[in-house]
Amino acid sequence: MKIICPDCKKIAFLADDFTLVKCSHCSLEMSYGEYVKYIAYKDARYSDILSDYKKNT
Repeated sequence: MKIICPDCKKIAFLADDFTLVKCSHCSLEMSYGEYVKYIAYKDARYSDILSDYKKNT
């Protein structure tokens, strides 16, 4: 699945099983859980995502 890289804003890829986010443009590589936390802390517009993610894990 294609998603936006939070660092370079180019296309990154999310594994089909939601385990890995990888950007070939800037070498970002992290688990999906780390990605959710990263974008939530990096951009205040997404802070509600983090609270929803914590409820479901």
